Amino acid sequence: MLKLTYTEDSFDLECVTLSLEEWVAQRVILALRVGQSLCTEPSTASFLLPIDLPGVEVLRAEVERDERGIIDLCACDAEYMEVTLRGSWLSDSCKNAVGVFVTNISDRAEFFLHQLWQEAQESSASVISE
Repeated sequence: MLKLTYTEDSFDLECVTLSLEEWVAQRVILALRVGQSLCTEPSTASFLLPIDLPGVEVLRAEVERDERGIIDLCACDAEYMEVTLRGSWLSDSCKNAVGVFVTNISDRAEFFLHQLWQEAQESSASVISE
């Protein structure tokens, strides 16, 4: 399962070994125990990846193989592609831009997407430090 955590100024993408259902159930139980509102709804999440990262073509092939249509790739310009995922949004309010997006794609696509995202973070951090 992929989990994208959106904060006010950034987001983090991680692979979670729990199933989507197990993770959501644990999150619902936590919200109940601490008395927090929790809104869950079907949604999409999008983010950009540099198009020149090694492995982008492998991700494209994995996306084409997946018939469920959970992930879409679209070229934005000569430098970036947009990754759009279908899944579920969890937040304390359905109108809140801060929360967690979860989705379940194939293990291979998840691996390559996570790897590409990490490489993009490392390359942007090295550009900022220069």
